[in-house]
Parts: sequence; C-alpha cells; structure tokens
Amino acid sequence: MVINFCVLSGYSQQSDTTKTLLLNEIIIQESQSVSEIERMPDVKENVLYAGKKTEVIQLEKINADLSINNTRQVFAKVPGISIWENEGSGIQVGVSVRGLSPNRSWEFNVRQNGYDISSDPFGYPETYYTPPMEALKKIEVIRGAASLQFGPQFGGLLNYQIKQADKSKPVSFETSQTIGSYALFNTYNALGLTSKKASFYGFLHHRSADGWRENSRYSILTGYLSANYQISNKLNISGEYTNMNYKSQQPGGLTDAQFEDNPRQSMRERNWFGAPFSVASITLKYEISATINIQLKTFATFAERNSVGFTKSITTKDSINPATLQYSARQVDRDNYQNYGTEARTSVRYAFLGNEHIFAGGIRIYTGQTKRNQLGTGTTGNDFDLTLTTPQYGRSLSFETNNFAAFAENIFYVGKKLKLIPGFRLEYIENSRSGYINTSQTGTLPTDNRIRKFLLYGLGSEYRISEKTNIYANYSLAYRPVTFSELTPSGTTEVIDPNLKDANGYNADLGYRGTVKNYLSFDVGVFFLHYDNRIGTISQNGVPFKTNIGTSESKGIESYIEINPIRIFTDDSKIGTLSFFASNAFINARYIQWNNPAIAQNPATSIENNRVENAPKFIHRFGATYNLKSFSATFQLNSVGDVFTDAENSETPNATATTGKLSGYKVMDLACSYKFKKQYSIKAGINNLANEKYATRRAGGYPGPGILPANGRTVFITLSASF
Repeated sequence: MVINFCVLSGYSQQSDTTKTLLLNEIIIQESQSVSEIERMPDVKENVLYAGKKTEVIQLEKINADLSINNTRQVFAKVPGISIWENEGSGIQVGVSVRGLSPNRSWEFNVRQNGYDISSDPFGYPETYYTPPMEALKKIEVIRGAASLQFGPQFGGLLNYQIKQADKSKPVSFETSQTIGSYALFNTYNALGLTSKKASFYGFLHHRSADGWRENSRYSILTGYLSANYQISNKLNISGEYTNMNYKSQQPGGLTDAQFEDNPRQSMRERNWFGAPFSVASITLKYEISATINIQLKTFATFAERNSVGFTKSITTKDSINPATLQYSARQVDRDNYQNYGTEARTSVRYAFLGNEHIFAGGIRIYTGQTKRNQLGTGTTGNDFDLTLTTPQYGRSLSFETNNFAAFAENIFYVGKKLKLIPGFRLEYIENSRSGYINTSQTGTLPTDNRIRKFLLYGLGSEYRISEKTNIYANYSLAYRPVTFSELTPSGTTEVIDPNLKDANGYNADLGYRGTVKNYLSFDVGVFFLHYDNRIGTISQNGVPFKTNIGTSESKGIESYIEINPIRIFTDDSKIGTLSFFASNAFINARYIQWNNPAIAQNPATSIENNRVENAPKFIHRFGATYNLKSFSATFQLNSVGDVFTDAENSETPNATATTGKLSGYKVMDLACSYKFKKQYSIKAGINNLANEKYATRRAGGYPGPGILPANGRTVFITLSASF
C-alpha cells in the first residue's frame, strides 16, 4: 500500500500580491512483512520479553485449517513444537517442546488473554479448553525462560490472544462457514461494537462432525463476550466471559495389529467425554505517569471433566452378556474445578547512568479446588449418560491448591547494543489432599498437606548485531510441583514415597535471530533443559512404589528460516511472490540418572541413557507459500521421528498396546485462499494429502487405552465475510 502526501516546502514570490505554495511529495510505503511469525517486544502489558526466545503466530495471515484447530499447520513455523494428533476434533490441543510430554499441553503455562485456563496449573495442569482458532488474533509462545514472569513450568508460556472489536468501525461483523469430510460443519460468527470510550466484542462458535474414525462423533459450542471502557485518559477497565460445552465420542485405542489392518476402526462405541468450561476475567489498567503503569487482572474458572465408558484394556471385548442380554455397566468419572486468581503487575521506566531502563514486577494470588469422583457405576447404555446406578463413587477425592508468588525482572540497557535482564520469582505453593480411593476400610487416605517455598532466578541477555538482528541468551530455573495424580495411589496396594520430591531443573537458550530487509526471517539457536526428580513407579518387594525415578536432559537445535527470493530483486512483482520456510528441531532427550534401588542387583533394569518417552529425535516442517494479488496457496510437509512410549524404551508393543515404539511419519497439507470484493474470502484445503497412516501416542487410560491413530485424508472449504 502506498500513500502520497503533499507537504509545505515554501513560497515562491510571483508578484507583489501573488504567492505560489510549493509542495513536495512524500511517499509512505507500508512495509511487507517477511513472515507470519513475529517476535515479542521488549515490554508488553507490564511483562518483559527481551532476551527470551519468543514466537507470535498471526492467525489472520496463515493458510491453515482453522475450522478444526489444525495445530501442525498453525504451529508450523514454531520450531520444535511436538504435537499429539490423537483425535481430529481440535477440541483439545496437546503440544510441548524440547522432549516434554504433549499431554493436553500440561508442561506449558496455558493462558487466554493473559489469564489461566488450565484445570489447576500447580495440581492438575491439563488443559481441557482451547478457544476456536478462528477467534484468535495471535498465539504467543515463550520458551522456558517464561518461568520467571508466568510460573515455574518447564515448557514456558502458551497464550491465546482473542480478537477485539474493530476500532475503525462503530459496528463490525465477521462470519465464517465451513463444511468438510465426514459431515464436518463449523460456523463462527462475531460482532464488534465501538464508541468513543467503550467497545464490545463477542462470538458464537459451533463445530460438529461424525469424525474420521468410527465412533468419533463430536459437537462443541463456544460463546465469548468482552467489554472495554476507557474511564479516563489514564484508567481503563475490561471484562471477559467464555463458556464452552461439548460432548465427544471416544473411539478408544487399538492394538498394533488392528491399527495396521484398519486405523479407522473402533472397538468402543459407548465411551464419551465432555468438559463444560467457564472462564471469566476483569482487568484494570492505570497509567500513573508516562513512565509508570499498573495492571490488575482477576480471573476465575468453573469447569468440569466428565467421562463415561467401558475402560478395560483393548484386549477385553465390550460385548453383550448372553445371560442378561445387556452390556456391562460403564464407569463414570467426574471432576469439578473452581479456581480463583489475581495478578498485579507494574512496569517502571527510569534513567540510570545515561540510559533508560525498565523494571517489571508483580504478585500473584491463586486458590483452586478440585473435586474428583471416579469409578462410579454407570448405565449399560450407549449414549452420553453420567447417571449412577449405585449411590456412591468407588473413589472420591478432594484437592486444594493455594499459591502466592512475587516476581520481578529488569532490563538494563548497557550502551546502545547490549541488554541484560536479571530476574527472580519467589513461590509459595500449598497442596492438600483428602478422601478415599475405594470404599473398603483401608481405602480412606490420611490428609496430606504439602507446603513449598522456593526461589527461581534467571538471567537473560540480548546483543544487537544490526538494526533488525540480535543474539540472545538466557538461563532460568524451572519447577514442577507433585501433581494430584502423583499424590494419589492408584490402588490400595500402591505406596507413595513419603519423601516424594517436586521436579526441578533449568532451561538455557542461545540463538541468533532477525530479519534481512523484507525477504529473509530467521531464528537459529541451541537449547538445554535439565529435568531432575522425575516421578515414576517402581516395584519394591512386589509392591508398586511411586517415587522420584531419576533425571533427564534435553539438548538440541531449534531453527527457523524463511526466505522470499523474489523480494531480493523487487518489491513489485507482477508474477507474485513465493516464500519457502524450514522449521527444524533436533532433540536429544535422555535419562542421565536412574534411582531405582534394584540397579545393584540387576543393572539391565536401568533406564540410564534411554531416550525420554514421547520425545522424537527430530521435528521438521517445510513449506512454500505463493501469493498473487488476492490469491494465496500453501504447501506444507511435516516429518517427525519415531518415539518410545515408556522409559524402558520397549521396541515391541505389549499385548494391550499401551507401550511400544511408534514409527516416525511424514504428512503433507495443502491449502488455498482467495479474497474478493474486499469483504469476502474462500478457503479450501486437503489435510494429510497422501493419506499417511500414523499415530502420535498410546494411552493407558482415557481416551484409550491402546494406540490412538491420527486422522487420514480430509478436505474442507470455508466461506468467510466481514463487514
């Protein structure tokens, strides 16, 4: 886009009474971005990002199937993102980095617009809610060094940023309708209202499909509403509310033989899952002065996790009893979450020794309650029915988490090129547990209350090589408290180590990133992750014993390079532009210490030097995008290495298919879009173009157990309009 302005240059005297105004032309040309990936600024919303490895995905600029939250396309240009693709609904996103487990993104601190959306970040950090990608403006990914500002998680921060009302229009409306394979129907509709001081934005989203596999129907409904009011030039208040509800049929796992024969088949037709989720927040922003800001964000979550089904191993057939002519009763499990939190943040710009520096810090107060009822006796039916046929659950537990944190970081600008960013985070975490694991006399658990106080610290740095390139490095401690499931025996015979320790360790990064004019974008770096006191179960005198089993380390390379060769020569190409990207990660994640006391008697049982489970050796994503005026097309290739699914690195799958090696895979995707009459667009694509047969995980319980296939070939077409 080119904008021409005429500006006053001077006067020319032509006569005693006439003057001619001389105008010079200034051309302001909008710069074309190199990539859909941005980097976080030094400071935003009173949080410091300088010296950290960051990626910001701009959803409106990518050719991805947003209708099903296709994560391998959305995160394509974020190197090293490991993805579990065990169901095609897109309801729950499971991602990780650096050899960590992708299970419901539980190694990340997952947020929406800056506030928590996981079940309990310190007791049960699984994320059952993911906003529809069509509603997102950006996704922010900050690697391990995010631990100081957002919490002690090893993986870092994953923050979903929802769109806001278009401030240039008093009324704006957006709609998107998608149909696709296997009865996919997706509708997204959003309305924005703005005035001088107030704005409102809301959306309603629905998606349903029969699913690629048998017995994998699902239906999801999500609503969102936000309001923003500028009280004065310095004071702003905003509020948000999100409600999501869904039900999803779980086709269950397969044995390896069944997977090889037909990955679309299902041995379970009576398994269902649902998670009603409501999250709300209120944010107050106050600009004390031009150099001091404060922000207060209060949030709450009211949610459930519900499942009903036949949960025995895949080797046990779910069949009708000839005597009763009925199926067996299904198992009902229900969780209830109530979480409340407040974060207060401030940033201060100040002068010292001739440079302006930035301080950012704050406090966090959080409390969460989880009520867990499991092993309930349900109905013998086929539908999503949580009714109990007996008055009492077989297991009933109550968990509570209280958390207080104080944190601070500071950017010291040393000269014109160097930034040093030291920081700390002081945490207080209290977990408590009570209840029973079965209804026998020995099933009642003693109340367990654990209090931790610990200090995390780190140091980041950034050195400017040129105006748009820099070298960054950082080191920060990380921490993972013992989770609720680790505090709870799975049966009366299992023993919990009374000296069970929380996991701890650190992350380190070193990289070089930036852009060259408007044709090259890159971020190439190395990482190191140390994970101590990993928790697992070993056998002592024939009794399962849950304890800290050892230490793992992950190290490797994360590289992203994107180039637009045509822009090297011209910015005004009549044949369009063609960009190529390569997002590569080489990961060496291994156990370096094994604390099993049985090693002395049988060294062969040691897992020392074994690969960490669910950690591929490489994750490569390559792609090309062609743009010509209003037309755009993207081709993408995903290549991921094999993984072991247990710490013992079992090559051969066991009979129940819960352990065993999973082969690497290659998946191709193609998507095209065309915009017309400014307000309308059409997008179409083919996911898994070559119909690759592959699996990314095995499950020991829900939604399996067994090997869980990823989706085969599917197609979609989307019509969108905005006014």
